[in-house]
Formats: sequence, structure tokens, C-alpha cells
Amino acid sequence: MNINSQQIVSISEANQNFSRVAKMAEKSGEVVIFKNNKPKYRLIDIESNTEIEMTEDEKIDFVAARILKKYHRAFEELAK
Repeated sequence: MNINSQQIVSISEANQNFSRVAKMAEKSGEVVIFKNNKPKYRLIDIESNTEIEMTEDEKIDFVAARILKKYHRAFEELAK
């Protein structure tokens, strides 16, 4: 496995700044998290990563959850 040095973070950094690490994964597709100076975990953006295969129903559920989260307040207003 080749690791880009721009995609490496320590486990303590990932713990303390998860939002920033997640944004790194969105931008680059993945981040490798090191523990005790060794690669231990991969944080991947599942939308851009082709290693994870989803059924069509799973894709629909994933997108629906994202839309509901993003527009939650609008849906609440419409439900009144």
C-alpha cells in the first residue's frame, strides 16, 4: 500500500480534530491514521471510493439520509 504523506495523521490528531481529518478524507478520498508510528486505520470517503460496493437500495438509503439531514428543518416546516 502506497501512502501519500499528505494523507497521514496521528491517532491523537484524528481524535482531537476529527472534523478536519474528515474534510481531508473528502478532499483526497482517504486518510491513513497512524498509531504508534505505524499505519493502523483508513478513513475513506465512501462516495468516492470504489472499493466499497453498495446495492442500489443502499445507495438510495445513503442519499436519502444525507438529504434528510441537510434539509431537516425544511421538512419539519412542511410537516406542519
